Amino acid sequence: MTSGGGRDRPEEQQGPHLGTSLTALLGARTAAKLRDKLDLVTAGDLLRCYPRKYEQRGRMTDLRNLVVDERATVQAEVVSIDQRKLGSGDSRSGPRRGGARGGPRHLTRMTITDGTTTITCSFFNQPFWASRLPPGSVALFSGKVTRFRNALQMTSPAVMLLPGEAAVPVAGLPAPGTAAGDLDRDLETVESFAGGIIPVYPLVEGITQPVLQRSVRVVLDAVRIVDPVPEVLLATRGLTDLPAALRHIHRPADGDHLEQARRRLRYDEALAVQLVLAQRRARAREYPAEPCPVVPDGLLAEFDADLPFQLTRGQRAVGETIARDLATIHPMNRLLQGEVGSGKTVVALRAMLQVLDAGRQAVLLAPTEVLAAQHARSLRNTLGPLGRGGELGAPPRATKITLLTGSQSTAVRRAALLDIASGQAGIVVGTHALLSEGVVFNQLGLVVVDEQHRFGVEQRDRLRTRHPDGNPPHLLVMTATPIPRTVAMTVYGDLETSVLDELPAGRSPISSTVVPVAEKPGWLERVWARVREEVAAGHQVFVVCPRIGETESADRPGGAAVRSRGRSAADRDEDGADEPDDDGPDEQERRPPLAVVDIAPMLADGPLVGLRLGVLHGRMPAADKDAVMRAFAAGDVDVLVSTTVIEVGVDVPNATAMVILDAERFGMSQLHQLRGRVGRGAAAGVCLLVTEAPDGSSGRRRLAAVAASADGFQLAEADLQLRREGNVLGTAQAGRWTALRQLSLIRDREIIEQARVDATEVLGADGTGLDHAPGLAAMASEVIAAEQQEYLEKG
Repeated sequence: MTSGGGRDRPEEQQGPHLGTSLTALLGARTAAKLRDKLDLVTAGDLLRCYPRKYEQRGRMTDLRNLVVDERATVQAEVVSIDQRKLGSGDSRSGPRRGGARGGPRHLTRMTITDGTTTITCSFFNQPFWASRLPPGSVALFSGKVTRFRNALQMTSPAVMLLPGEAAVPVAGLPAPGTAAGDLDRDLETVESFAGGIIPVYPLVEGITQPVLQRSVRVVLDAVRIVDPVPEVLLATRGLTDLPAALRHIHRPADGDHLEQARRRLRYDEALAVQLVLAQRRARAREYPAEPCPVVPDGLLAEFDADLPFQLTRGQRAVGETIARDLATIHPMNRLLQGEVGSGKTVVALRAMLQVLDAGRQAVLLAPTEVLAAQHARSLRNTLGPLGRGGELGAPPRATKITLLTGSQSTAVRRAALLDIASGQAGIVVGTHALLSEGVVFNQLGLVVVDEQHRFGVEQRDRLRTRHPDGNPPHLLVMTATPIPRTVAMTVYGDLETSVLDELPAGRSPISSTVVPVAEKPGWLERVWARVREEVAAGHQVFVVCPRIGETESADRPGGAAVRSRGRSAADRDEDGADEPDDDGPDEQERRPPLAVVDIAPMLADGPLVGLRLGVLHGRMPAADKDAVMRAFAAGDVDVLVSTTVIEVGVDVPNATAMVILDAERFGMSQLHQLRGRVGRGAAAGVCLLVTEAPDGSSGRRRLAAVAASADGFQLAEADLQLRREGNVLGTAQAGRWTALRQLSLIRDREIIEQARVDATEVLGADGTGLDHAPGLAAMASEVIAAEQQEYLEKG
């Protein structure tokens, strides 16, 4: 499907269009403000700057119905004004504001009324309001309602001037007057909105609502908007055309027109993302990979014959899909997601063995040195003699497993690099060190990335291009952090997805309990008593802290400690809670997070005295970390006090309990990952989520959700609901701002699915459809900025 004719060629339009400069439409002064303050340069930029909400004239909140901590818009008359200068450090008039150096210098306090109730509006460092809003002036005031000295107030509300005669007459007050200057223009702007629906835009200092509203009206009246989406597609999806959508998102006649506009613009954003991803899928098919078909009597067949356990139904089904992918000339790009402990590593190992049977090399990239070393040991143990290639007595088809990390000695690293370059190492396991210059692979056939979200975009991209002979390797991405379907389609839309949703036989259930020590301090003693009980029963326990402690601040980029010899910054970045946005200003006043180096000695000398304690964190030398993990796996350590360095991949079947301190500082998916380290043997697991977060806080809501469900996919959906989608087109994993201004991954699953189908059809089988649809390409550029397209391009 392609769009035809002039509909799709904006460069051929006559007169102003979406690409026209705002300077030509609004004048140099206004255009400069919009450019400098909001980065809006063209008509399209301005019209894609959507209102953040809408106010309905005549439906304002009565002052007597205001609710503390809620935002409200009120229409009221100014009763009186009080102004005074503030000394530096004077905080009696309210909270300090960060906009002026040294705090607020001037306070304008305005009393307003709707004829029944009065409240106060406080403006810091804005003395002009005294002349703009003299007593008797009428305006719309919009802001958050707070309580100060037992009275309701708004602090620095947004203000829209109105004529005095629109106000409710107030007995005993002067007759309402008409403000001078641009009040008439403001009024004209407000009254021009059909149905009284007034758009409210996100603002920055120096840009007012009337300026944006008038600018949008001028641009809408001046430009000719050509819809790049084919008419047949709009009809199929029941969507309004783009000129109507842009007009009604900014100047809706009624609620129905506004909803139609929103649905069309959400579709535009979804289609823009899916077009970029569909182009990428099409381009990937242009570069043939080396086929790696199954060899009936090869290493994989021998491994399967010796497996001491039965593969699950899901493992078999996913394995067959991957085997078919590897056998084709098109490079496999597959996302394998599943529950913690669902057996993804075995599926990946079987894929690697199939590639080895074809005479090529496989790489497993892990996010931390602890996990890389654990993977190398696990692969050797799982393969048995088949993983001891080059050793005396190894079977003829055996392969060598080589580990490469950033902290290895020069001699060990040199030997590993030689094994990799020569092809003697069939399977290479490593950290970010595998991405370094000087690492040369031999006939690289498959790259397995464990926990893709722990790697940067550029790092993953470098791996994909490691094909010295010009043929890209197949790619298998694994994650034990289940991804909601809408996120997978939007962020990982270039990957085919496979899911493992069942656990292998022998996995025990894990019970999780929230321990609210602020409300029930006695429960903490019971936590440590439970730890002693588990150890007395012959089991082992993890205690997890959110931070390392001591000189940790120096370990961050720019700190002196990161310059430790022989280690890359990426190899060291293994610790720390994935701390989500939480409960507002109070969060800034919390005590520092609990740290391993503080908690370990406290436990050893206190509630856990007499037990064998070990310490593990990312700042330790690799040899020490490996020694601690070996000791814990061998049962020589009863309690391991650790950071999140044990979050993924660590497999100690005898570990049955985990205590997570400051649990509210971790994200839900991270908590789910952590507790997956226990209950991996015959005995049931228990996870105790210790927190000081108050009841009702967002931290407690997350912990309650984790305790209530062991389903990682259900938790991923709940996490998306609680934390919003974050910046899905950038590196941020959480937050409330996204480059997708209308599209919601939570709400718009159907639209995203439709856009994925449509993008594939528009591009066509050869992937060149967009070459003949420059309007669609332009729309994608308007909706998804160039750097965000690059992010999606790299995956």
